[in-house]
Amino acid sequence: MERHVGQYADVPADEALAFYVRKFDDINTALSLFERRVASDAAHNDLATSLAKISDQVNEGVGVGDFAALRTRISALNDGIAKKVEELNEQTAAAREEAIAARTALVEKVEGLASGDLSKVQWKQMTTNVDALFAQWQEAQKKDRKFPKATADELWKRFRAARNTLDQARRKYFAELDQSTKGAKAAKEALITKAEALIPQGAAGLTAYRGLLDQWKLAPRGPKKVDDALWKRFKAAGDAIYAAKNEEFERDEAEYQGNLVIKLEILTEAEALLTATDYAQARATLNGFQKRWDAAGKVPRAKIREVEDRMKKVETAVRKLEEAHWDKSNPEKQARSEGLAGQIESKIAALEVERDAAQAAGDSVRATAIDEDIAAQRSWLAVLS
Repeated sequence: MERHVGQYADVPADEALAFYVRKFDDINTALSLFERRVASDAAHNDLATSLAKISDQVNEGVGVGDFAALRTRISALNDGIAKKVEELNEQTAAAREEAIAARTALVEKVEGLASGDLSKVQWKQMTTNVDALFAQWQEAQKKDRKFPKATADELWKRFRAARNTLDQARRKYFAELDQSTKGAKAAKEALITKAEALIPQGAAGLTAYRGLLDQWKLAPRGPKKVDDALWKRFKAAGDAIYAAKNEEFERDEAEYQGNLVIKLEILTEAEALLTATDYAQARATLNGFQKRWDAAGKVPRAKIREVEDRMKKVETAVRKLEEAHWDKSNPEKQARSEGLAGQIESKIAALEVERDAAQAAGDSVRATAIDEDIAAQRSWLAVLS
């Protein structure tokens, strides 16, 4: 196929031919570079435009070479570019859907946080979570530059609304907390003032301080750092009162040590009543011990149980001695006992007659049985006597 090339005046023919060969080579080089680009670069969608420019050079440009081969290559590239553009469009669409799904997930997460029970939120953790979601949103904005604007605007509107809901709830919470903190601090400072006023009373102020402590437990709580500082002051007042109480206790314990010596002496004498037999003398003697016991006063706390148990043992022994005497001397009981004893004696006499008759009749089995009955009746009689 003939192709009009052009003319190059005033130069030898071989030089002119070489010039147009170079023109062809330039077009061939451009096409070769484009082929490598198509093979390696799928990120650009201007491949068709670039190929059209090269095709124009092949069809309209001047040069000497195998232009038919170039057109064949261009035709193959057209088919390849169409397929590549289709793939690129599919990838772009898939990436767009993936980006929309990712941002929608971020919106749904922040909306989920905003729709929860905001009265029970740990706001430090909540703020961290929301900030993390917002950082992910910003990162997505930088990465997804071809994100559909209308969709992006709608999702951002939802994200911002949820974040505003959380922000308003957080502001309300901390405003109420600040008000509560002020009230809690004022209430506890008033209790501290009262507690510190009790210090001069020493141990006498302990009951009142315990009442203040009950009120402290019911008082509203503030921030840990503030509460800890207030508690330190309140406890210091209590420590001073308890220290005075301990000093008083130690003084009392020292004084009570002498009382213990006296009571131990009384016990040594009183425990002789454990073996007494005369109830009247035992009662009179015990009364004397009890008067001395009360006059002796308190003993150290660690010894109270020991000495009280020993004295109770003596008192119990005397009381039982009195009860035993009463049981024996009670007229009604004695009459009942004597009447029952008479009945038993009469029964024994009758049984003895029956036994003698059985022996006379030679009935040894019957006589033995009656003897056992007689022994039983005599044991009852022994109890009553």
